[in-house]
Amino acid sequence: MEATWRWSLLAALAPIAWGTTYFVTRHALPADHPLYGSVLRALPAGLVLLAVCRRLPRGSWWWRSLVLGALNMGAFFALVYLAAQLLPTSVAATVMASSPAVMMLLAWLLLAERPRPQALAGVAVGVLGVYVLLATGVGRVEPLGVLASVAAMTMSSVGYVLAKKWTTDVPVLASTAWQLIAGGLVLLPAALLVEGTPPALDTKALLGFGYVSVIGTAVAFAAWFTGLRHLSAGTVGLIGLLNPVAGVLVGTAIAGERLTVQQLLGLGLVLAGVLLGQSRRRATSRSVGTGSPGYCPDGPSCRMRP
Repeated sequence: MEATWRWSLLAALAPIAWGTTYFVTRHALPADHPLYGSVLRALPAGLVLLAVCRRLPRGSWWWRSLVLGALNMGAFFALVYLAAQLLPTSVAATVMASSPAVMMLLAWLLLAERPRPQALAGVAVGVLGVYVLLATGVGRVEPLGVLASVAAMTMSSVGYVLAKKWTTDVPVLASTAWQLIAGGLVLLPAALLVEGTPPALDTKALLGFGYVSVIGTAVAFAAWFTGLRHLSAGTVGLIGLLNPVAGVLVGTAIAGERLTVQQLLGLGLVLAGVLLGQSRRRATSRSVGTGSPGYCPDGPSCRMRP
């Protein structure tokens, strides 16, 4: 149990870091170059991690890196930006908040990780909390924005579960570096075609990209994929609900505003959902009726936990 909480806390660094990037992106980065912004976020982060691990892909990992990079970083970053431009924050965030449920379903199908009742209850409470936290008067909802948000959520959910399935035999830093580099390279031709020349960057933009790339991407994704290595996919997906919580807290702290009663209620529900999803039964090495001394009620992922 103690080790599980340790990995949960490590995985939580990712959505918290992602939540802080909203403010940096809005106030320091060029708003009219989303594709170049995504390239400058992913590619330097991958190169930093590659310099640390000093390991290149081998064999099937060349095409696996390309697939995971496109799902988890490349197309995902672009679709999230499009959804943010077309949808109210509450709608986009609520769609993305359904990711834990999708990850649980995919992990059940691909990894034999059966969803636990507590985890499903945590998803329900957490998604409700995100809606309450961000709910405002919603105007016209663009169908293209909804489609982009659903596509981003689905692609990243598939990518995270595939990353958990494929990365058991390679170091986390190496596989994360390869995905980030592949994701940046996937976006680069699109950026050249759609946005033309790269944007001119002043000192504030360079510092902003430094933070978003190193902290909000390299460190965050390394923590996220480490969590996926040791925890069930659904559990890690549920931890991702801390993303909008961090974004709201950073925004209110910098603006010097007080949280409303509705926001406090939403924060409480999200945190309750995440905590509920982390609780688990004590697994024993033997279970009546399993016929196997290594039986684990949560599927193969248990055997990867310390």
